[in-house]
Amino acid sequence: MNYRRFGRTDWNVSEIGYGMWGMAGWTGSEDQESLGSLQHAVDLGCNFFDTAWAYGDGHSETLLGKIIRANPLKTLYAATKIPPKNRRWPSQRGFSVDESYPPDYIEEYVHKSLKNIGISKLDVIQFHTWEDHWLDDDRLLKALEKLRTGNEVRAVGISINRWEPWNGIRAVKSGLIDAVQVIYNIFDQNPEDELFPACREKNVAVIARVPFDEGTLTGTITRESKWPNGDWRNTYFVAENLRSSVERADALKPLLRDGMTMPEMALRFILNNPDVSTIIPGMRKRHHVETNLGASTREPLPGELHAELRKHRWDRTPTSWSQ
Repeated sequence: MNYRRFGRTDWNVSEIGYGMWGMAGWTGSEDQESLGSLQHAVDLGCNFFDTAWAYGDGHSETLLGKIIRANPLKTLYAATKIPPKNRRWPSQRGFSVDESYPPDYIEEYVHKSLKNIGISKLDVIQFHTWEDHWLDDDRLLKALEKLRTGNEVRAVGISINRWEPWNGIRAVKSGLIDAVQVIYNIFDQNPEDELFPACREKNVAVIARVPFDEGTLTGTITRESKWPNGDWRNTYFVAENLRSSVERADALKPLLRDGMTMPEMALRFILNNPDVSTIIPGMRKRHHVETNLGASTREPLPGELHAELRKHRWDRTPTSWSQ
């Protein structure tokens, strides 16, 4: 495993981290399998874990707490997220601080996450939704500063809405946040335009999420793919999105070479960008842990292939189904 500096902190985090959403809320998740996969990741050198209170109303956080306690001699970084008070994902322009993150509510959920994980200080607390105009509310500015200077949180971050990398640049430039979590993958290259340069300027860490475009870039989803009732993917892969996503993923397959898999190519594309501090693929099974973390041991993606992949940029805007 290779490690990268996490923004302005002195942390060296694994460049492949662990996204824990699928462990609480997706069909097919089972606690013992999840814990086994988490421990295997720790054994292979993964030290950055991203969860959220909303992942099973704290259940994913409790799983992370068990892994931290099972590895007392290792430094494991716990990043979690405060859910919006109105429980609306993504946020919308008209939402206010009072609707989403009033100061007392922020403090309440910091304490809930501390209790769930069973630690005295969170490494990273993130706002699970974000609107840059919230910075116009002095109460939020004071709440952010209180988080950064208090004794319960080491770093503060924001999780940017899907396909809106511009809606976080002001927060980065304010100097009040230490990390940005954003969708970045072969298709979603928009963060390179303005967000990443701003993060570079302010030494803000970048957490790259959705590296496989919710599964499309694994190459395993087809036009006939279906998921059990209640699975989130049914609401994301509506007919129009499933069709176009599969077509674009299929167009990448001829670029594979030398035994490279689609997931490996997707991860190595992101790893080629030094602005990224860590990538957080969702993993629930041991073999996913092995293959994803293995991407860190590979050489940089060849320049010619990287240039070809850049041509597959897909600029999208939020829709009623994109969440």
